[in-house]
Amino acid sequence: MPIRLGTPELVILLVIVLLLFGVGRIGRIASELGRGIREFRQGISDEGDKAEDKPKA
Repeated sequence: MPIRLGTPELVILLVIVLLLFGVGRIGRIASELGRGIREFRQGISDEGDKAEDKPKA
């Protein structure tokens, strides 16, 4: 049975997370997560470029 989260449940979860971690720490975590995703995408596109540059035998 799937878990369904409505708006009230999400608000309660957000409040709990804010109380546990604080606003500053959540901002830093989000920033690091964004940087990691950007680097991952760049790494994938770099690998794709390298594969296209190889001559076909």
